[in-house]
Amino acid sequence: MQRISPALAVALVCTIAGGLVAAVTAHAPTRSASWASAYLVLVGGVATLGLAMGRGILSPDRVPGGRLTGELATWLAGNALVVIGTLAELTWLVDVGGALLVAALALVALGVRGGRGPGWLQGLFAALVAVLLVSIPVGLFLARLRG
Repeated sequence: MQRISPALAVALVCTIAGGLVAAVTAHAPTRSASWASAYLVLVGGVATLGLAMGRGILSPDRVPGGRLTGELATWLAGNALVVIGTLAELTWLVDVGGALLVAALALVALGVRGGRGPGWLQGLFAALVAVLLVSIPVGLFLARLRG
């Protein structure tokens, strides 16, 4: 688990940040604040946790640390661009972020190929990746409607 601990820390921080955004804006909620809170918790927190746990459990025994760092950096950059682009109403930035998220998912999915773990867990991980892959273009479409 030590090799995925940075991603687990990110998931925790995003979940806490989402909760804080919700708490701070509860007295006068806005669409942007509600969206940011949900995104931080669901994508930054829950999805990151699921991807990290899957990567940690299902990966082959030998994974270069640089590869894990690159996967996490790509995922974080994509999420940051989506959040910034959405809040600043810069659709092109949301698009770049979405492309980075797809790239990160591809890297993570390739990283567990030939790995270990029970079939049901591999299926659950594949389902998480599939849901995220479907959600990204939906989110990009919604950003265009909003922008």
